Amino acid sequence: MEALSHQQIRAVAPSVFAMSPHMSRSERYAYIPTVDVLEGLSREGFRVVKASQSRTRIPGKSDFTKHMLRLRHESTATAVQALGETIPEVVLINSHDGTSAYKLLAGMFRLVCLNGMVVADSLVGSLKVQHSGNITSKVIEGSFKVLENTGKAVEAAKSWAGIELSDDESLAFANAAHTVRFGAEDTTINPVRLLAARRPDDQGRDLWRTFNRVQENVIKGGLQGLNATGTRRVSSRAVRGIDGDIRLNTALWTLAESMAALKA
Repeated sequence: MEALSHQQIRAVAPSVFAMSPHMSRSERYAYIPTVDVLEGLSREGFRVVKASQSRTRIPGKSDFTKHMLRLRHESTATAVQALGETIPEVVLINSHDGTSAYKLLAGMFRLVCLNGMVVADSLVGSLKVQHSGNITSKVIEGSFKVLENTGKAVEAAKSWAGIELSDDESLAFANAAHTVRFGAEDTTINPVRLLAARRPDDQGRDLWRTFNRVQENVIKGGLQGLNATGTRRVSSRAVRGIDGDIRLNTALWTLAESMAALKA
């Protein structure tokens, strides 16, 4: 995946380029445009590879809403081959309407399925930078810290690749993920469908590939099921919102950590 130009980022996340905060912000709100922070990160070797922003129904607010940027550092250009070409990333979240401070999270991108995942705070931690002081330098410093900590995530994933799950354990993992995504009472999608492999390389009983299959199926949607009355076929929706993406990815990573701990 190549680095995005400013033009490409603006096309999907115009709020990154807002030159002033939303009118709801007070004078105490220290405003630093996200694009200025990106310029600083770019000078330090970080490149944006994916961008998105939240939707809003409030007129005039779309240019200030929460946005998410996935960045890679030039030092991580070589994929981790043992994990299906997995690349460490830094996930940057911010808004200019007061709904989010600058937040940095560890991410991992698996090239084989073009799917991004977010590592749980319990493993590497996340960082928040309030809209005050020297924001750019704080975000740059935090980005390097998060990037350094992604090594822990890579080591965890490598260990998961060596943990074999029984059929009951795989189903238990799928059931837990199903509850996180759809709720305990939902019967539309059979949890077994979360274990389906979308490509031959993802078939296997180890925890790493099981986690990847479930994560992709939960996030990308397209799973077939029946409505509550069993009279009509339905399909699960892809997760597109920033908050839902982060919440689900973090929860799934935590589930995998818990399974690994139980197996240990």
